Amino acid sequence: MSSKVITLELSLPWFTVNALAFLPSLEKQIKSEWAFFSHGYTSHKGDCLNWATRLVESGVPCLIFDHPGHYLGSFHDLNSWDDFKDHVHELYGEAFNRLEALMQTHLGVGQYPNPTGIILGGHSLGAFTSTRALELPIFEKYKRVGVAIGIGIGQRQATHLFETAFYEKTLSIRRQLVSPILDSKVVFQWLKTEKENMTVSNQRIHCITGEDDVVVGAGGLDAFVEVLTKNNNVVTFERPKRLPHHEPGAATPHIYAFLKEHFGWS
Repeated sequence: MSSKVITLELSLPWFTVNALAFLPSLEKQIKSEWAFFSHGYTSHKGDCLNWATRLVESGVPCLIFDHPGHYLGSFHDLNSWDDFKDHVHELYGEAFNRLEALMQTHLGVGQYPNPTGIILGGHSLGAFTSTRALELPIFEKYKRVGVAIGIGIGQRQATHLFETAFYEKTLSIRRQLVSPILDSKVVFQWLKTEKENMTVSNQRIHCITGEDDVVVGAGGLDAFVEVLTKNNNVVTFERPKRLPHHEPGAATPHIYAFLKEHFGWS
């Protein structure tokens, strides 16, 4: 049997999103680490497809999902800004519950090792929400690692791709790709404030941001790493020469190489 892709929805009391689960083939040596990823602002789970594909081919069960109110992923909408900012990171916990059930249903109990390690990651907005999710109670008993792609604390006025020449001509369209509740000015300011005052502590986090990432910009990655380090997190980082903000799939070999070393995969 080849790796299996399953479509599903993740639902919490505040919102519903679409997701894809990737189950390894029983012919492979299934690893005891499971991975969960989400995407950046205005984008969709397809940005994480290469990451999940690479990992499931090596035996890692994965699940990728859309953020609420992001229309490229699904047409589920939001009821309030408070629902999003207070609960969006909890989707990682729901993703774990759903993947666990799918593993039992499709692979069979006893056909794979119980999870011992949890990989939580994402790009930009997803990098923030996944980092926040590291402290969810559901993950307390597992060896956790965060993989944060394309994230930093802006050191200049422009804080997102919307505010650069790259997307200037398509700005009016891009803003309509998300719920009106997720207005860019509200989201950008919230993210900046939250990252500057992040309280996540005592976690293992690896950041990957490209030298050519015009959204994060010069000094942005260093500023984020400094905040995380002050909170007693164990933080490592790398700056690939080519990893533009709008091409998160290019982070795939960097993500895999880090995880392979971190978990000692053969």
